[in-house]
Amino acid sequence: MSIFDVTVVGSLNMDLVARTPRLPAPGETVLGTAFVTVPGGKGLNQAVAAARQGARTAMIGAVGGDAMGESLLALLEAEAIDAVGVQRLVGSPTGVALIAVSDAGENLIVVVPEANGRVDDAAIARHASTIAGSCVVLAQLECPLVVVAASLAVARGAGAVTILNPAPAPADGLPDAILALCDILVPNEHEAALLTGLDTSTVDGAIAAARVLLRRGVGAVVVTMGERGAVLVDGPTAAGLLVTAFRVTPLDSTAAGDAFCGALAAALATGSALPAALERASAAGALATTVAGATPSLPTLAATEALQRANPTHTGAPAR
Repeated sequence: MSIFDVTVVGSLNMDLVARTPRLPAPGETVLGTAFVTVPGGKGLNQAVAAARQGARTAMIGAVGGDAMGESLLALLEAEAIDAVGVQRLVGSPTGVALIAVSDAGENLIVVVPEANGRVDDAAIARHASTIAGSCVVLAQLECPLVVVAASLAVARGAGAVTILNPAPAPADGLPDAILALCDILVPNEHEAALLTGLDTSTVDGAIAAARVLLRRGVGAVVVTMGERGAVLVDGPTAAGLLVTAFRVTPLDSTAAGDAFCGALAAALATGSALPAALERASAAGALATTVAGATPSLPTLAATEALQRANPTHTGAPAR
């Protein structure tokens, strides 16, 4: 029996969030209407999302030796997330994200890694038993690539399901050696375009990009496309499965992708098949857009299932 359902290897940040009527153009200054400091970071968000979906969850990463780091560790404890693998690096600041959110729910984000950038493969070696004792291991790209590769390799060797959310996508792409360690790759449409050089603004384009990534060694690709839903392709010649988005009134899309990834990992870890897991992930991602902030927006399993029950005919369909 696994020790954990989901282990998340990734970043822990404090989000500095400003609300504004609209996002500024390059070189433009706009006046904000509100400011708040909220725990975040893709790793932390996805760990909290998985835990709120009922998964036994562990976190591996780093915070600085400052008050922000203490706050993030306190949040992990409050969410019943195992934080033995989270280093407290005295002398290093905690990572931060500078976020602008418009009244339309769109966002603009700048991440400064700080302590997240000091996690190394030695940390993965120290906590290999946590990774190996997990059903699903989920990583992103706000920590050094060597850490991502090491964690996925340990997980693959132990038979865990490996999920990579390639965000932020590197401008020079990802090595095939890392892609080959991914059972499931979950880019959004912009990340899929960066990784493949293809136009992913349409469903057909997202499917084409997914097939490129599959040929490079990924087991299955899920391309998230915001209000247009998500596309699953799980074989080089397989038809894409389109999971349409749940209809909600968006307020802030900041952690929608993290809610999607955490819910996907939790559903797979607790026995759901991939199409059913995508339905739950889609519902969780939609709900996250209805609440301001990162961690405050991540929905519980009860709320996610309620949205699914309210949309009983919401099922995936062939993309073509």
